[in-house]
Amino acid sequence: MHNWQQLGKFLVVGAVGYAINLAVYATLIHAGLHYLAAAACSFVVAVASNYTWNRLWTFRHQRGHVGAQGARFFVVSLAALGANLVLLQLLITLGTSEVVGQAIAIVLVTPLNFIGNKLWSFRRRKK
Repeated sequence: MHNWQQLGKFLVVGAVGYAINLAVYATLIHAGLHYLAAAACSFVVAVASNYTWNRLWTFRHQRGHVGAQGARFFVVSLAALGANLVLLQLLITLGTSEVVGQAIAIVLVTPLNFIGNKLWSFRRRKK
């Protein structure tokens, strides 16, 4: 049950991050930035929000050193960003619009992100 509750919280935090990511991404696309650069920039903004809320709420009982957890969270997020950029490029090559492609890519990498953060970034310390 605890894992399902964590997943639910992670998805709520992710939904907020998703909205932030897409809003920043769309703004940057409309400002003329290349879609891959816009995806990287929007990632940085969304990951800051996601780390803060996941640390304070989703995984609050698994908090360790803020720097160590932050570094692990960032590594997992970079892996998710890499997967996102590959999927985004593929979706756009297949004819999907930039914003729709980003929306789909984010959803597809969410399981990787959750598993990496649960098992590594915010793993429970052995007592």
